[in-house]
Amino acid sequence: MNAAQPLTVTLPTQRSCPFDPPSRYQSLQQEQPIAPLAFPDGSVGWLLTRHKDVRAVLADDRFSSDRTRASSPVRRTLFRPQDSPGMLLNMDPPQHTHYRRMLTRHFTVRRMRALTPRIEQIVADHLDAIQAAGPPVDLVPTFARPIPSLVICELLGVPYADRDGFQQRTATLLKLDTPEDESRQARTALRQYMRDLVAAKRQHPDDALLSTLIQAGQDPQTALTDEELAGIGLLLLVAGHETTANMLALGTYTLLRHPDQLHALREHPENIERAVEELLRYLTILQFGPVRVARQDVELGGERIRAGQTVVLALAAANRDPHQFAHPDELDLAREPSQHVSFGHGVHQCLGQQLARVEMHVAFPALLRRFRGLRLAVAPEQVPMRDDMFIYGVHALPLTWDS
Repeated sequence: MNAAQPLTVTLPTQRSCPFDPPSRYQSLQQEQPIAPLAFPDGSVGWLLTRHKDVRAVLADDRFSSDRTRASSPVRRTLFRPQDSPGMLLNMDPPQHTHYRRMLTRHFTVRRMRALTPRIEQIVADHLDAIQAAGPPVDLVPTFARPIPSLVICELLGVPYADRDGFQQRTATLLKLDTPEDESRQARTALRQYMRDLVAAKRQHPDDALLSTLIQAGQDPQTALTDEELAGIGLLLLVAGHETTANMLALGTYTLLRHPDQLHALREHPENIERAVEELLRYLTILQFGPVRVARQDVELGGERIRAGQTVVLALAAANRDPHQFAHPDELDLAREPSQHVSFGHGVHQCLGQQLARVEMHVAFPALLRRFRGLRLAVAPEQVPMRDDMFIYGVHALPLTWDS
């Protein structure tokens, strides 16, 4: 352990640039990469900002993903459900392994790439509608949000007509200052919606994922209760539309503010896979976490993390670590593939990452190809940023183009 007592810090939240994480992370990486962190509930845990430390903890089974035991880095209180069947994010092996194994084969690279023609059609349909309406247009409700929402609805078997309800309740959960009683009501309503949908699928199955999981229940080894199915369905529905929607909108805003990079991608769309990985690294839309809880005392980087302490893993800082990435604060769409942690690492690495990649591989080039002269319809300082949400992005993105 260090001889000098390390200084306790608070979580950095203030950004000086809409595309960069809080600048305080840079000084912490240099001076205090494993820093004692004061939580709003009065407890003290740890904040990790180096890439190597973040990856190490994400892959270390001495740290638990059970968030019901953790402190929140941004809220004084944290909802602590007594029972959340099927919610993989809160689980550790072997319980997590049991669910993950059943789902992994449905989200392989091959299966997700097989969805490409349908995603291309969905993207084209939305671009047609935008073009027909004419400029200006807000890209969030017309393109960024509906595309991943429709894709995940079709994949799961969720009626797309119900999107307003689950999108509004998801926004309630992700807003930082939502009162706890409102968050609880939104969670309850979302889970009841998914319970009702599971019950309907049992009566009238289709060929989508929820029905497939129900049919798998004919084998005692893979049988899932309605509560488990509701938890899995809810997790996939929320994660499947919220994250990609914000990447599409914020990624477009980023490209517009980096015209040299936008030009390079427009002229060489075959480089889209590398470009998407760079946007994922550069933007890192998960603002405050993830969190882990030490199961036992752990020595890490010269500090002793005590059993029961919460550890916050600053993914945005890790993805800008100069020891891992050359010139990390530069957006370079030609950057060689890197070990960014935007999808996490270890057993909890994002299940739907390949779907998100396919959606972005299709959507960004199609948008740039369709609208030459695409640009902001407002001054940059008028673009409302999602500083107030767990998932970063833009609340709106008014655009125009050369008609």
